[in-house]
Amino acid sequence: AMQPLSKADEADVSLEKKDDRVTVKIDGDLFTEYIFRGYEKPILFPVIGPHGVRMTRDYPMKDDTPNEKHDHPHHKSIWLGHMKVNGESFWHVGKTAGTTESKEVNVDKQTILAKNRLVDRDGNLVALDAREISFGVSSHGRWIDYEVTYHATEQDIVFGDNKDGQMGIRMNPVLRIDGPVGKGSAINANGDTQEKIWGRRAPWIDYWAEFDGNVVGIAMFDHPNNLRHPTWWHARDYGLLSANPFGIHHFESKKDSTLGEYTLKKGDTLTFRHRFLFHEGDAKTADVDAAYRAWAKQ
Repeated sequence: AMQPLSKADEADVSLEKKDDRVTVKIDGDLFTEYIFRGYEKPILFPVIGPHGVRMTRDYPMKDDTPNEKHDHPHHKSIWLGHMKVNGESFWHVGKTAGTTESKEVNVDKQTILAKNRLVDRDGNLVALDAREISFGVSSHGRWIDYEVTYHATEQDIVFGDNKDGQMGIRMNPVLRIDGPVGKGSAINANGDTQEKIWGRRAPWIDYWAEFDGNVVGIAMFDHPNNLRHPTWWHARDYGLLSANPFGIHHFESKKDSTLGEYTLKKGDTLTFRHRFLFHEGDAKTADVDAAYRAWAKQ
């Protein structure tokens, strides 16, 4: 597990487990909830950033929030799942998709320890996963560390080449680069900006926008130990951001649709680590690059 960075000790981070969720508070105020029952997969929702700004979209958990587009009902705030896991989609929702069933949820100080079953549309177990999700505050902002380990318990797991995956967030529409209320800007670690970040590889990406006079942003980090680091980013102008090392032929416009495939042998494990950082200011003011470097060393 990763150690929090400086200033974390000054903030009181508390986790409380309930029947269907774990509620995470910072200094007594709601930060987020890990909701592990009621949807096709576990999600983190809502996510409250600096200045009380709602960082993710409410839909489809709530459908009466103004100015939100009711598209992609599988984009639920913060979630994890890939489109092709032995041919089954753990990204989508509906009759033709699999489900990620919560098997066990425990709380250890600032960390949620969760175990899930990946079940296909016919009810067959495809694989298991184990997640460690930690929460805290650093001098750079509020963070969520999200670590998942796939366990190929049943058979080999083939992660297919598809753009739709894997660690995702759907943002508050103000952070969109396009759209009626979109005021967002985006940059990656290599200096690519706005729409140019889609499908490019980078250690981190940052989106930010102004909310009622305060600039607030979301950065997402890819850990150096992750498969195929730096990852490719499915980074859309409508507020979807996901880190996906399996979508190579989409992202690089190649004809060979198996380029991004990866086989995890039966009995083996595969771990991914990401950090979500919710910060004040733009990428430069928040010094996202320094925050990334400090985290990557841990």
